[in-house]
Amino acid sequence: MKLLTITVPCYNSQDYMENCIESLLPGGERVEIIIIDDGSKDNTGAIADAYAEKYPNIVRVIHQENGGHGEGINQGLKHATGKYFKVVDSDDTLSKDFLPFLDKLEECERSGGVDVAVTNYYYVHSDGEGDRSINYSSVLPENKIFTWKDTKPFLMTQLLTIHSCTFRTEVMRQWGCELPKHVFYEDNLMVYLTVPHIKKMYYFNADLYRYWIGRPDQSVQESAMAKRYHHQILVTERCFKSWKLDDVQDRALKRYMHHELFMMFGISIIFTRLNRSAETDAALEKMWESCAEFDPKWAKHFKNRTLLWFITRPGKHGQDFTNWVYHTANKIVRFN
Repeated sequence: MKLLTITVPCYNSQDYMENCIESLLPGGERVEIIIIDDGSKDNTGAIADAYAEKYPNIVRVIHQENGGHGEGINQGLKHATGKYFKVVDSDDTLSKDFLPFLDKLEECERSGGVDVAVTNYYYVHSDGEGDRSINYSSVLPENKIFTWKDTKPFLMTQLLTIHSCTFRTEVMRQWGCELPKHVFYEDNLMVYLTVPHIKKMYYFNADLYRYWIGRPDQSVQESAMAKRYHHQILVTERCFKSWKLDDVQDRALKRYMHHELFMMFGISIIFTRLNRSAETDAALEKMWESCAEFDPKWAKHFKNRTLLWFITRPGKHGQDFTNWVYHTANKIVRFN
């Protein structure tokens, strides 16, 4: 059995996927790289096949009809043979901390294994401005196995993401469902569905994942996120309805899940309201109504009893304030 499966979803990735794959190959035979050719129209499939031919004990390729990023993760998880599972997008890379990270995973295995290994991720912007690390050292113990009770409250900039998490494969398979096809930002759902099943954790304070920002067609560009606001709403609703907070017994876990839902509601509201239309504001109201049908207590809490209230105010003034919040946050973190 491999130590780690890395799934690389690819769609028309010929111009940058080789940088990604080359950053993963140093893992050698401890690693299984599953490249998902998601119905690409360019040379993505041929490049993937060439790597599989050159590295038959490391690289596998799955060619499929276009199903979107989520279906790439579904297929990677379905075919994974590694004890741990990580997703690396085809336009991103792993750093030179990859080999020390694999050593840490092996140390964890000798101690019985963990459900998630957390690392930092690093924003790399094409214009060289605003590069920064998202670091968890203020909230997670370092270099030891720990549980939720050992964690501190996460800050606004600190979310467990697809970039920071390497999950135990069998823990991910406890979802009992698949990620939706042709839906963007579904990686947030992937993480949220897995989090309630996590008991043992490990944090390696290294900038393992290099998250490259700046391609005009990236899904995290402001115009793309505003246009796809309904994807954000769908994913947020799915997260909220996947688990009732009052059913979560572990107080620290419940605190984190509350934090993640707060952030996801906030992201949905902000990118929906960037459209500045009555139609999109109505879509937000439908989101709240749908969530209230599932859990009225917590839907009301998030909408009316948290800081989200300030960006849910109706009309132009609410839209203006939301726009200011977005641009202020982006200056601090520069997430697109």
